[in-house]
Amino acid sequence: TVKTGGQALIFTSTRKTAATVAKKAAGEIASVLSKPAKRSLEHEANRVLAAGERTSFSESLSELIKCGVAFHHAGLAGGHRKLIEDAFREGKIKVLTATPTLAFGVNLPARTVIIQDYRRYEPGYGWYPISVLEYKQMAGRAGRPKYDKTGEAVLIAKTNDEADYLLHSYVLAKPERIWSRLAVERIMRTHVLATVAADYAHTEQGIHEFFGKTFYAFQYDIEAIKGVISKILKYLYDEEMIEVFGQDVNATKFGKRVSELYIDPASAVIIRDALKRKPGELTAFSFLHMIAHTPDMGPVLRPYSREQDEVEMFMEEHKCEFIVAPPDQYEDSIAYEEFLGEVKTAMTLNAWIDEVSEDQLIERFHVQPGDLYRTIENAKWLLHATHELALLFGNKQILPVTLEVTHRVEKGVKKELLPLIKLEGVGRVRGRIMFNAGYKSADDLKRASVQDLANLPLIGPRLAKKLKEQLGGFMKKETLDKLEQNEWKQKALTEY
Repeated sequence: TVKTGGQALIFTSTRKTAATVAKKAAGEIASVLSKPAKRSLEHEANRVLAAGERTSFSESLSELIKCGVAFHHAGLAGGHRKLIEDAFREGKIKVLTATPTLAFGVNLPARTVIIQDYRRYEPGYGWYPISVLEYKQMAGRAGRPKYDKTGEAVLIAKTNDEADYLLHSYVLAKPERIWSRLAVERIMRTHVLATVAADYAHTEQGIHEFFGKTFYAFQYDIEAIKGVISKILKYLYDEEMIEVFGQDVNATKFGKRVSELYIDPASAVIIRDALKRKPGELTAFSFLHMIAHTPDMGPVLRPYSREQDEVEMFMEEHKCEFIVAPPDQYEDSIAYEEFLGEVKTAMTLNAWIDEVSEDQLIERFHVQPGDLYRTIENAKWLLHATHELALLFGNKQILPVTLEVTHRVEKGVKKELLPLIKLEGVGRVRGRIMFNAGYKSADDLKRASVQDLANLPLIGPRLAKKLKEQLGGFMKKETLDKLEQNEWKQKALTEY
């Protein structure tokens, strides 16, 4: 395929397999690349290294791209994912290995599609066969519009019997019907509250009529969902998010704010109740664990068996900081395991705001860049919601703390860097360089000479000029030109 100018897309069942298959293919693909293609790929590989902090993960990905190969899965950082998608779309990357998430979310066709396994692994459940719809989504990527007259999809079988099974169960089979999942209680909680808060309905009958127009009601009939709605309305009433007067149902201030923040009402209840508690010591970790305990945090970073002792030791050392009480290990072992995952997630975020490098975070917590960034983004959103709810309930004493933790998570810095990261162009790495060089506040930077700032690693003349201008200073063009000529004399990052 590659020799004749085509591209191949290989679907694997796990992230690890996607990376392994890409490494195996790299040597073969590199041997058939032209010199212009290699130069173009070298440029793309360098862009990967320049996108965010340099880590062993990004270095590994960069080396593969030089060979015309890459992998794609949810563990990739957003910037890396976009670079890979664009390079594949432009025909630079010849072979892309991916998990099935690519088949549903991104339009990346290829001349040849290889589906390595028709089974998926679910932790706690085991291996299960994929749906026909999922197979059709992957196989349907074969054939690039405008480029290929034909496309081929290959589904790999290990035996003749298995080949016969795959032919009839997938290749010749029709995709399953799509079924609405609206009646799942966790999903419905948010929508029922929003229906009342946004004035779409103000009676239980009105709510039934509103949901009677949904795809779910079309498939199942509204009677199937009435019980779920009644249960949720009782929950919202008990938690003081709605008030009921006869037939009328209205959202309280709490309910309206929760709906505006677009968080799960169950998350809001956890936050509200936690804010009432007074731990022995209220720290950034207190809030980080609290948000990790909410359903909106998404999949928590579950500890491996070899990490469990470390997580439990951390729990013991920080037990006075929890504002969400841990469950009893022996009374509810499943809840306890979930709690350990929440603690590990909070530990990861705590290390992030303690300025642990991304490479160290990846190695220490066995988390991939994409998972790390999603955790950080969710944390920012939930910390903002925490601040807003604290404001609503008049918890004035903790407002400075919630605001500070939100800013620290956003930038991944210790408290001492907060004055510096307010400046455009300054993040956790540059902020630390300036702080260690003695520039600890905006006033320190105002007093600094442009040349001294420009000589700092990763700053340079242009950013130094930009910083001075943000602080009310000015630099002549001649001065900037002179500094740029001497830029090669900058000190090494290791000196700081």
